[in-house]
Amino acid sequence: MSANLSSSPKTRTTVAVKKLPSSKKKKKKRASALVTLFFYTISVLMAFGMIFSLWFFLTESGTNLRYLMADTLISTQHRHWAAYLIGNDELEKRVNRYWAQFDTYTEVKDQHLVQVSKPVTAEPKAEEKKPLIQIEPIEGKNFKGKLLIVNDPKKLRIAVPGKVGKGEKVSSMVQRLGAVAGVNAGGFVDPEWMGNGFQPTGLVMSGGKIFYNDGGMNTPNHIVAIDKEGRMIAGKYKPSELLQMGVQEAVTFAPRFIVNGVGQIKNQADGWGIAPRTCMAQKEDGTIMFAIIDGRQPGYSIGATLFDIQNIFLEHGAITAANLDGGSSTVLVHDNQIINKPASEYGERYLPTAWLVFEHPETADIRNIWQGLDPSKIDPSKW
Repeated sequence: MSANLSSSPKTRTTVAVKKLPSSKKKKKKRASALVTLFFYTISVLMAFGMIFSLWFFLTESGTNLRYLMADTLISTQHRHWAAYLIGNDELEKRVNRYWAQFDTYTEVKDQHLVQVSKPVTAEPKAEEKKPLIQIEPIEGKNFKGKLLIVNDPKKLRIAVPGKVGKGEKVSSMVQRLGAVAGVNAGGFVDPEWMGNGFQPTGLVMSGGKIFYNDGGMNTPNHIVAIDKEGRMIAGKYKPSELLQMGVQEAVTFAPRFIVNGVGQIKNQADGWGIAPRTCMAQKEDGTIMFAIIDGRQPGYSIGATLFDIQNIFLEHGAITAANLDGGSSTVLVHDNQIINKPASEYGERYLPTAWLVFEHPETADIRNIWQGLDPSKIDPSKW
């Protein structure tokens, strides 16, 4: 009994050492494993980064993606970021090349293939009468949106804000003026991309009258318009020419990219990047189409190039098509509801112009809020 008692402490001590390994050793092993994993991860990332950089800057496919990303940034409020991808000199060259290309598109002569007022040989049946508007979903590989179809082009008017000094949301214009539907229209002066939406760029016409003109009567502008016959006019024109042509509604934006039923943009690389878009087109029978493309929303819709929109319009029989203001301004309103998903993180933007559809456009109370104002004295940043 005593022998067992005297030997038991040694036995217990030996067992304790075997069953309870040092916690310090565990921590050292864990720390060593973490350090190894950290350096392994860094090495893999560096290797991947080197391989990606070589592909991104030195291969044809990588360069194409790099320029597509740069074009996308060029069409946003973060244009200067594109310099990190292609350099400042190349950025300036690319922007200038696009504007030169847009001017080239305007040199193609319009053959007047649109025939809005065709002779009617018989009374149309009641069931054949088309609705004023139709809205269809459209989508592509990276985008979703809506196609607004206006079956009578003479039902369109350019609307402007109701108060001096501040732009107006398209939804507000639609409600205030009693329109059926509306989309954003022309461009505007937007300092630091925080502008008040009150000062347009170029020209604005509504009801056959010039509401705004920041140049002379003989200063050409890129125009998207509708004349008194309901025919869409797009290209580069002087205000004096537009009056002679009987243009009723007009805003400034570019480019015109379908002429005489032929697309002018030859491939995706010339599609001016991926972005939310608003574009306008007309079919041979006079039907107007607006493509409203959502964007900058991963998992839903990234956006479209102008080449994407050109293909959609051509599939729907477009004879003429032109680009309108897009990005955060892109919006479609119907029955006083926004039915697309605008990209603006601050909500619907305040704008100077909108294309509105009316049952009775002649009764729309659209007044010239810029009358008597000097464009050079308008502060577009003051809210």
